[in-house]
Amino acid sequence: MRTIYICTDSVTGIYSGIYDAWKQAVVNRQEGCGIALKGQVEQELFCEYTEVEEDLKKAAAVDRLIHKNMGEKARRDLYYALLTEDPEKGNAVLGTMFAARSLPDSRKIMEHLSHPMVEKVFELSRAAGGEAHNYKGFLRFRELENGVLYAAIRPKAQVLPCLAPHFADRLPKENWMIHDQHHGQFAVHEAGKKWVLLQQDPEEKLEIRFQVSDAERQYARLWKGFCRAITIEERRNPACQLQHLPLRYRSEMTEFLAEEFPGVVR
Repeated sequence: MRTIYICTDSVTGIYSGIYDAWKQAVVNRQEGCGIALKGQVEQELFCEYTEVEEDLKKAAAVDRLIHKNMGEKARRDLYYALLTEDPEKGNAVLGTMFAARSLPDSRKIMEHLSHPMVEKVFELSRAAGGEAHNYKGFLRFRELENGVLYAAIRPKAQVLPCLAPHFADRLPKENWMIHDQHHGQFAVHEAGKKWVLLQQDPEEKLEIRFQVSDAERQYARLWKGFCRAITIEERRNPACQLQHLPLRYRSEMTEFLAEEFPGVVR
């Protein structure tokens, strides 16, 4: 009988499920276990399903285990893989951890791309890392009337934990907020303090109304005017532009908005 651990779609939730699966497979020597996400379970024959609650202590224990035995690079790759929306990401991470146990040097696990689970983790990590890298350049803050810098994004992966440290390091004395509209998350930073990650209740319909400052409108007009001024119509190449700046990143970028920021409503 194979045991499937059902957990929430978060790093803490999946690591909590991996903790129980690892204990069953390694400590109790009972083979046959897997990870499934709540709301994405396709039940199979000869499987026992167990729901796992999020537990910070369990998640921290798994993180320490990975860091100690697999190294920082593998730790980062596994973490980034869990930020994606792939329903099999939990199984991929668990399978990679099992595969590392069979190597003389478990810290070289990410070099074994011939293993299907390692290959999947590598691909998921690259996708999440690439998206986070792009948003570091494409994200646009807008100054609100209260002085807070606000930015809205719609990423495929849950990249806020990757973006927030980047901007906290570069804007340590600013009050700013990044809103992940796709996943209902907020990265909030108060000037001079550490950033925090907030999760919106999925059952709660949230409508936020912000009003940008007069200075923001003026700078937006100047920036858009600069972009128009440096454009050479005869050398316009939309296909080449798409390679460097895909359409899905443009919806919240100042230079692609037609309106003059009458307000931000989400």
